[in-house]
Amino acid sequence: MNPSLKLVLVVGVLILIVWNLGQGLYYMLTDRGQSKRTVNALTRRIALSVALILFIILAIYMGWITPHGVGSNPG
Repeated sequence: MNPSLKLVLVVGVLILIVWNLGQGLYYMLTDRGQSKRTVNALTRRIALSVALILFIILAIYMGWITPHGVGSNPG
């Protein structure tokens, strides 16, 4: 898998997660509990978060990405 494609995919999903979080906040402030739009937006955010985590686990398992220790001393 192309490294730039992986980066675009992860960043795109993160942007969608933040977008749905913002939608949930907006609907919560404007609807005042009269509709289920807040719940739907937050449900989409949770689903996208779980999908992103599962994609990262799959990518590590398949060898598409390699995890590394941040701040670890090589050697």
